[in-house]
Amino acid sequence: GITEQHYAVDNVVALINLALLTGHGGRWGSGICPLRGQNNVQGGGDMGALPDRLPGVQHVENDEVRARFDRAWGATVPPKKGWHLTAMFEAMARGDLRALYVIGENPAQSEADAHQTRERLARLDTLVVQDLFLTETAAMADVVFPAAAGAFESEGTVTSSERRVQRTRRTLSPPGEARDDLAIFFDLARALGHEWGAADAESVWNEVRRLSPVHAGMSYPRLDAARGLRWPCYDEGHPGEAFLHSRLWERPVRGPRAPFQVVAHQEPAEALSDEYPLRLTTGRRLGEYNTGVQTSSYASPTRRGETADVSPSDAARLGVGEGDHVRVVSRRGAVEVPVHIDTGLPAGRVFMTLHFPEQAETNVL
Repeated sequence: GITEQHYAVDNVVALINLALLTGHGGRWGSGICPLRGQNNVQGGGDMGALPDRLPGVQHVENDEVRARFDRAWGATVPPKKGWHLTAMFEAMARGDLRALYVIGENPAQSEADAHQTRERLARLDTLVVQDLFLTETAAMADVVFPAAAGAFESEGTVTSSERRVQRTRRTLSPPGEARDDLAIFFDLARALGHEWGAADAESVWNEVRRLSPVHAGMSYPRLDAARGLRWPCYDEGHPGEAFLHSRLWERPVRGPRAPFQVVAHQEPAEALSDEYPLRLTTGRRLGEYNTGVQTSSYASPTRRGETADVSPSDAARLGVGEGDHVRVVSRRGAVEVPVHIDTGLPAGRVFMTLHFPEQAETNVL
């Protein structure tokens, strides 16, 4: 997606500028709605899984907000934002990050430049992985916590891209030694000398409601009755906001106006050359999912395995046909894959996915 490119921030800012310029914000059926790559990405961010945010999308560098969490948690929240994912791997290379706790992610296969990624993961003093499956990252770990599936083996909530919070309910028991995420977290805290009580999802959610004003009105009974509510929902009489930023259309405008930010055009980080004349872009296919950990183990009528998708004109120029095996080479590595001719691709562009690392490790490129 556009957020995974080298100039990801500029991409997003440019889209926001365009929406502001055309008046597409603060109105029903308007604005920008990011299509998330998987379920509950929005919810993860809303709960503080971002380097600069506390639960409820509250900024960690806001002293008043941080003080409220300090009092509730009986600990001091660091006053400065943390590292995002790229900065974390840079910190591993410097030796500033020595331990990593990975929950539900497979960076050994999903991160770009896989050789470098694995080399940096291998340098860590301690790697802990909590996941549904024994991923390639988990295989490198010092400790693995087998986890339950959040959708149907655990109690909790998820949040969609439209900010709708919905309940999830446990319908199956986790298999084998797999355990609910909360149970793992609570037992780990206990082992480290902190007693958090019973690992109860509703109690944890009520703590979120106490600390996050935008979630305050979302009790479990209300979420059940309404089959989901959108934040912000400030109290139990609030219906939840259908859309955001309506204040921008009030006269006079309440609060600050939405600012434009200048974005300077930049060429791609790696230029094409005689040696590397084609540009590779990676993405997903319908029916497949990331590194294939959750999808590759069952049969699918739409699956055709990994290919290097090229345009008809590039295929003719290179003298390759459908199904021919080729060697794809970048400045970082090489893989061998069959060709698929895609009439929807422009000349000069090659498309591959991350779904089938056992066939071709695209991310070594």
